[in-house]
Amino acid sequence: MRLLWTAAGFLAAICLPILLITTNVRGAFNSLRLYEYGFNKYAVSLSTGMDKGELRKAASGWIDYLNSEEDLIAVRVVIKGQERELFNPREVAHLKDVKGLIQLDYRLQWITLAYLVAYIGVGLARKKRAFLPDLTKSLTGGSALTIAIVAAVGIGALLSFDTLFYQFHLLSFSNDLWQLNPSRDYLIRLFPESFQYDFTLFLAGATLVEALLIGSITGVYWVRRRGH
Repeated sequence: MRLLWTAAGFLAAICLPILLITTNVRGAFNSLRLYEYGFNKYAVSLSTGMDKGELRKAASGWIDYLNSEEDLIAVRVVIKGQERELFNPREVAHLKDVKGLIQLDYRLQWITLAYLVAYIGVGLARKKRAFLPDLTKSLTGGSALTIAIVAAVGIGALLSFDTLFYQFHLLSFSNDLWQLNPSRDYLIRLFPESFQYDFTLFLAGATLVEALLIGSITGVYWVRRRGH
């Protein structure tokens, strides 16, 4: 039984970084405020010919698509006074692939959350306060693993975001639809590489803060426990 609890705790430690990362990814991709921040910072209105209201409509349409049952995205906006479909067929096909990744993110979030809730619930029900050392070990290990992952991604982004960005797309997609042309494709104008760099750092920073907070709480527990 002890071996089983050890294995369960080890799995909980692995689930924690996945839960934190997927939760932050979900939150960021559904944050209209974050998109508007990027549009303003990188003067996307000038590069696209869309005013702030149309940019907001485009971001809202993207968020709605991610959370819908629709297979393909369709967003009509006004560009330089003319109404048109925002994305061309290549972009639409790529965004279908992106939606698949986001939906996978959602599933991983729910799976890891369900496991951690079950692990904590069963542990407290069976072992009561004697479960706390096991729980804090799992949370401490998960926090450390999260920090290590975020540090690796953060260092990679700071040293060569282009390389990190390229490798991510090679691993994530089985086609080259993600290779877009800013002179033709509005998707790359809406979300230029600098925007995506900031987006990555935001995700890394939010996840790091959460991991440090959890690690600090468990650290206080161990200090107090040793003091007694």
